[in-house]
Amino acid sequence: MDKTEIVKDEDVTAVTSEQLWNRSYILCCVANFLSFFAFYILLPVLPLYLNEEMMASKSVIGMVLSLYAIACLVIRPFSGFIVDSYPRKTVLVWSFAAFTFFFGGYLMATTIMLFAVVRALHGFSYGAVSVSNSTVAIDVMPPKKRGSGIAYYGVANNLAMCIGPAVSLYIYQSDYSFNVIFVLALVSSFLAFLAVSMVVTPKKDLVRREQKLSLDRFWLMGTWRQSINLLFVAFAYGLMTTFLAIYGKEKIGVTDGSGNFFLLLAIGIIISRIIASKNINNGKVTVNIIRGTAILTVGYAVFALWTAPTGYFASAFIIGMGQGMLAPAYQTVFINLAPNSLRGTANSTYLTSWDVGAAAGIFMGGFIVDHAGYFCAFITCAAMVFIALLMFSFISGPHFNRCKLR
Repeated sequence: MDKTEIVKDEDVTAVTSEQLWNRSYILCCVANFLSFFAFYILLPVLPLYLNEEMMASKSVIGMVLSLYAIACLVIRPFSGFIVDSYPRKTVLVWSFAAFTFFFGGYLMATTIMLFAVVRALHGFSYGAVSVSNSTVAIDVMPPKKRGSGIAYYGVANNLAMCIGPAVSLYIYQSDYSFNVIFVLALVSSFLAFLAVSMVVTPKKDLVRREQKLSLDRFWLMGTWRQSINLLFVAFAYGLMTTFLAIYGKEKIGVTDGSGNFFLLLAIGIIISRIIASKNINNGKVTVNIIRGTAILTVGYAVFALWTAPTGYFASAFIIGMGQGMLAPAYQTVFINLAPNSLRGTANSTYLTSWDVGAAAGIFMGGFIVDHAGYFCAFITCAAMVFIALLMFSFISGPHFNRCKLR
């Protein structure tokens, strides 16, 4: 018998505002942008840094940088459990403190081994930050405006995706030291830490289970159908984004176009997130997912079939539109299938499902490209998303409508 104790969280103060853009929500969005800016400003230059400063081979670079994603994937289910079991504000602040600290580690890592250790530890802290900050952001949203809240919160990520790499590459091409980029990332993360330290979270019940560890303490078991759906979608995204730059260079003739591809992708995501938020607020969650997945299917088909620069860049915007439409809706599905006391577990389940699918796409994509070519790899993306569309339409969507708690 599951023996559950409800413990009142005395560390926080009630938030009663029905206004979406309340002070705490704004601070969460600011922290989200700053933390992702710190992440994205490093993303394009770390391979260059390892290659030019530490003389690392491409295989070593791949292994070292993958530690971040692996560590993040490992910690996320535990992060959800911790967020639900301890005061969320406390977890949030300590997570951001660790996240900021490890940005300083890049300045001190003088060997590849030390860099690998810092990268792995940084991944652990990011997994905790992503779960705790998104959970607290949802806590401070008015329930009736949660669709808009999740959508706008995600826009902060996409703005960082647009700005971060551009700033990073500008600094690099201006012949500044890599340390300038590392310091800028550290400062951005520290400002994010200051922002979350001023967030006021609502009173809630903490869940403390007096039982042996079991899977349901770390994974929202009732969402396995939706998790499988998300795996298919994430598989396609992980595969495509990993190989699009080299594909563009080798097959399309686009030498410096990956930055523009991501810019168009981010613009599509931002536009569709804003449009989708109203539908989600009006209860059209499943409609958003079906429409978004259908648009994604078209986008991946265009990417695979239209082998010209026009098709390459058009597909970026189409995929962005589909991605931005379904992402906040999927997160809403996971949140609405969980009681409030398990919101952290719901968030970590959503994020972990995405990570597992994306990692599988990256891993399997290399084999598909090597043995069957780019066309087979990218048409597989379209097929995977189409399977997700069918599954959600006939299985996962109806299940959500029957079992949702709000």
